[in-house]
Amino acid sequence: MKHYEDNFAHESLPSLDLQPDYVFLDLPEFQRPEMLNCVEKLLDNHIQEGRGDAICIRTFDSTWSYQDLYEKANQIAHVLVDDLGLKSGNRVLIRSANNPMMVACWFAVLKAGGIVVATMPLLRSKELTTIIDCAEISHAFCDKDLEGEMHLVKSNFLKKVCFYRNSELDELMQGKPKTFSNYHSKSDSVALIGFTSGTTGLPKMTSHYHKDILHICEAFPNYSLQPKPNDIFTGSPPLGFTFGLGGLVLFPMYFGASTFLIEKPSPDLLLQAIQEHKITVCFTAPTAWRVITTKVKDFDISSLRKCVSAGETLPLAVWNDWYNATGLKIIDGIGATEMLHIFISSNEENMKPGATGVAISGYEAKVINNNGMEVPPNEPGRLAVRGITGCKYLKRVDKQKGYVENGWNITGDIFRQDEEGYFWFVARGDDMIISSGYNIGAVEVESVLLTHDKISECAVVGLPDTERGMVVCAHIVLKEKDNASEEMKVAIQQWFKEIAAPYKYPRVINFVNELPKTETGKIQRYKLK
Repeated sequence: MKHYEDNFAHESLPSLDLQPDYVFLDLPEFQRPEMLNCVEKLLDNHIQEGRGDAICIRTFDSTWSYQDLYEKANQIAHVLVDDLGLKSGNRVLIRSANNPMMVACWFAVLKAGGIVVATMPLLRSKELTTIIDCAEISHAFCDKDLEGEMHLVKSNFLKKVCFYRNSELDELMQGKPKTFSNYHSKSDSVALIGFTSGTTGLPKMTSHYHKDILHICEAFPNYSLQPKPNDIFTGSPPLGFTFGLGGLVLFPMYFGASTFLIEKPSPDLLLQAIQEHKITVCFTAPTAWRVITTKVKDFDISSLRKCVSAGETLPLAVWNDWYNATGLKIIDGIGATEMLHIFISSNEENMKPGATGVAISGYEAKVINNNGMEVPPNEPGRLAVRGITGCKYLKRVDKQKGYVENGWNITGDIFRQDEEGYFWFVARGDDMIISSGYNIGAVEVESVLLTHDKISECAVVGLPDTERGMVVCAHIVLKEKDNASEEMKVAIQQWFKEIAAPYKYPRVINFVNELPKTETGKIQRYKLK
C-alpha cells in the first residue's frame, strides 16, 4: 500500500541502512498505531472530547477557540481537495508570519493528505523558487501581506497559489462544510519537510513523519515544561522554524493549552503580551532574552513560569542577568531541523547555569572524536545524538552519509560533557553562522554575493558579537580594487537585502586584495576567523 497518490517524498527518502538508529520507541509514551494522522491528537480530539470552547489561539486582535480552528482547518481542507485539486502526498508551501490562519492552513494540509512546507516570511522569490523546485511543490498558501515576492516566483512545479487575508482563500472557504474526513495517513507517512539553511544553493530537505510530530510533544515538554491546559505559550521564532512550530503550535495543542501569536515579535511586544495576557511559557532566542532583561522592570511578568532559549547557545551572563532580575531560570536547549526539535536541555531541578543540559527523555547523546570514539569527560569533540527522531534527508544521499555515522546523528556542533553528564557548548563544527537565532550558512551568503557584477571573490565567516551572538562578515575581492570604499560597502549591503532574506546580509564587509587559499585553491576560512 502506497502512502500517497503522489509518492515523491517517500521515493526520495534515504534507504533504511543510511538512516539513524531509533531508540526508546518501545517506551509506552512513544507507541503509535500504524495508521495515524497527527491532526487528530493535536486538534480533532479536543472537539470530540468536549473542549471545543477552550481558547486555542490568541493575538492582540483576536481569539480563536479550538472549535474555530477546527472548523477553519476543515473548510481549508475542502478548498484544497475540491477547488485546488490537491492529491495526497502533494507538497504545499505556506508563506506567512505567525498568525491564526497560518496555523489553520498547516492543519488543513495534513487533514487533506498533503505535506507541509512552512517558510519564513523574510524569504525572497529566489529562495522560494529554490524551495519549490527542490520539493516539487504544487500548491502554496500565502498571506496577502506577503504577496509581492510570491508573484515573482517562477517554477514549473507550482500549479496554484492561494492568497488569504480578505482574498481568494477566504472567499473559497465560504459555504464549505465545517467537518472533514481526514486522510488516512500512516504513522510513518511524511507530514512535513523542513529546509535547512542554504536555500540559495542546493538546500537540504529534512523530512518528518506524522508520528515524529507527536513524539516530540512527549519529549521536551514533559521533561522541561510540564504543560497544563491553562498554560499560555508565546514566543518569537517563526513557525517556519521547527523550534517555533513546536513551541508555539504543537506543544500547547498537544496538551490542550493555548498559544499567543505575534506576527512581528519584538522584546517590547513579548513583554506586553506576557503582562496583558498572562503568558506562562515563553520561547525566544538569547539575543531577545538579553534585551528583555533590560526592560523587564517596567512590566508585570508574574504569570511567567517557564522561559525557553534555543537557536544559539545561551551565554551564562544572559542567564545570570535574567535570573537576578526575575528569579526565573532560563531553560537552554539545543535542537536541529534534522531532529525536529530540542534533544538536549534541562529543567529547573536539573540545571547547571552555563551548560546546555543533558539528553532529555527519548534521546541519548555522547561526544566523539573524528574516528567515532567517545572522548573522555571535558574533552571537546563532535556531538552525536540518537533517539525517537532522526535525520531523513530527501534526495541527498551524500549529505545523509555525512550526517549519520554508525547509526548516530552528527549535528556539526562541538561540545564537551562533564563528569556529571552535562553537555557544554564549545563551537560550531562547520561554517554555520548563528545570528540572533537565525541559522545562516556562510556558503549561501557567498553564493549571493558572487552574483554581484563588481565582486570577483568572497569568503564569509561569523564574527562574535555581544548583541547578536555572531554577525555575518564578508571578505570581498572586488573586480576593480580601486572601487573599495564605505559607499561601496553600503551599496552591496542594500543590494543584498533586496534579493535575499535581509537577516542574512553581511553586517561587516572587509575589502581585501586576495583571499588566503591552500595550494589546491581552497579558501582557508579559519585564517579569516
